[in-house]
Amino acid sequence: MNMKKDFLWGGALAANQCEGAYTEDGKGLNIADIMKCSKKGIPRIIDADIQEGEYYPSHEAIDFYHQYKEDIKLFAEMGFKCLRMSISWARIFPNGDDELPNEKGLQFYDNVFDELLKYHIQPVVTLSHFETPLNLVNKYSSWRNPILIDLFMKYAEVVFHRYKNKIKYWITFNEINETMNKEVPWLQAGLKFTENENHNEIKILASHHMFIASAKTVILGHKINPDFKIGCMIQYTPSYTKTCSPQDERARQLYYQQNYYYTDVMVKGKYTTLCQSLLKRLNIDLKISKEDEYLLQNGKVDFIAFSYYFSYVVKAINKYEFSIEKKNEYLKRGQWNRNIDPIGLRIALNELYHHYEIPLFIVENGIPLDDQINEKDEIIDEERIEFFRNHILQIKQSIDEDYIDVMGYTTWGPIDIVSVSTGEMKKRYGFIYVDKDNAGKGTLKRYKKKSFDWYKMVIESNGEKL
Repeated sequence: MNMKKDFLWGGALAANQCEGAYTEDGKGLNIADIMKCSKKGIPRIIDADIQEGEYYPSHEAIDFYHQYKEDIKLFAEMGFKCLRMSISWARIFPNGDDELPNEKGLQFYDNVFDELLKYHIQPVVTLSHFETPLNLVNKYSSWRNPILIDLFMKYAEVVFHRYKNKIKYWITFNEINETMNKEVPWLQAGLKFTENENHNEIKILASHHMFIASAKTVILGHKINPDFKIGCMIQYTPSYTKTCSPQDERARQLYYQQNYYYTDVMVKGKYTTLCQSLLKRLNIDLKISKEDEYLLQNGKVDFIAFSYYFSYVVKAINKYEFSIEKKNEYLKRGQWNRNIDPIGLRIALNELYHHYEIPLFIVENGIPLDDQINEKDEIIDEERIEFFRNHILQIKQSIDEDYIDVMGYTTWGPIDIVSVSTGEMKKRYGFIYVDKDNAGKGTLKRYKKKSFDWYKMVIESNGEKL
C-alpha cells in the first residue's frame, strides 16, 4: 500500500490557538479573543469585551508569533511536507472594514511562509479559522449581514495577491458545517441569538452568505493564480445507528443531511434536492438570486478538506428529530470522553469520496492526552502513537483498496496549543510539549515527546513504517 510520492504529510494549527500577540503590531480583536477557559461541564465563556484581570487563552497562546522560527525548525526536523495554518483576518484588517490592510500583519505572514519554504514545507492556508474580526460582529451582526461577503473578498484579494507565489493550497472556511450543527455557532460564524429569533433561519442565512463568499473567493483565486487549489473544509463525524430499526436509519440520514448540505453547495455548486429537503424540514424559504446561482456554479471548490476525530451513534426521537450519542460499546474510550474509532476514518473517506469524487485532504486528526513529563524530562505518549498508527493504516487501506484520492494528512496540533472547545492547555494533541498550564502559567519551553521521532519515521518512509 503505497502513498503518492507527493503525499502532503504534516500538521495543522490555527492562529487564534497558537500565535498569541493578540494586539501586537496593529492586530485587532477577533471572536476568539474574548473567550475564557470553560468551567467543568459548560462551554467556554464568551465575554462582551476584554475584562481586566481575567485570563483569555488566545492572548498569549503558545507565543508562536515570536517563536515561529524555533517551532518551524522542529516541524522540519520531523520532515513535514506541509503545515496547515490560518491567517488571522484581524491581523490583516484589524477592524475587518479598514480601508487599508495592516502592513505589519502582512509582513509577519511573509516571514512565516518564507521560513516554511526555507525547509521545503508548503503552507496550506485557511482564510477564516474561527477568527472573524470582533468589530464585524458588533457593527454588522457578523455573517447574518451580506456586507461581510464584500469585506471577506477584500481580505482574500489582498492575501491572494501578496502570497500568490508562496502558497498553492488554500481553504476558505474552517468547519463551515458547524454553523448548523452548533447550538450557538460563535466561533464558526460569529453568531449569538436573541430570545425571539429563529435560530435555524439565521444559521441558514449566514451559511448562504459564507457560501457566496467562498464561491467568489474561488473564482478570484483562480483568476489571480490558475495554479491555486482552493478547498472547502468541514468537520466530518460518521455515525452509526443505535439499533437496526428503520426509524434509526432514517435518523442517521437526517444527521448526514445537515453535513452534506454544505458540501453539496460548495462542491456541486448548487442547492441540491438534499439541500431543498433540509430547508423544507426546517420550514425556511431561502431566496437565491440568479446571480448567486451563477456564482455558486462557477465557484466550486477544488478539493474537500475535513477534520475527523471520532464517530457518533444516532437514535430517532420522532419523524424529524434525532439524538446524538458519543458512547459506543464497540469502541475504546479515550480521555475527554472521546471514542477512538480508526475505521470511522476509512468510512468517512469512502462516504465523502464516493459521494463527490474530488480529492480529499484530512487536515485535522488527533487525540487529546493530559501528557506528563517524567523525572528525565521525557513524555512517553504511547497512546498517541497507537492512535495515529491505527488511523494512518486505515488511510492506506482506503487509498489501496477503496481507490480514494487522498491528497494529504495533517495531524491536529503538532505542537501543544490552546484547546478551541475548552481553552485548556492540558488537553494536549502535539508531538511537542509546551510548558504551560490551564491558568496560563509556565515557561513556554518546548519538549519533544516520544511520538515526535515516531512521526518523523512515518514521514521519512512515506507511511511504510508505522
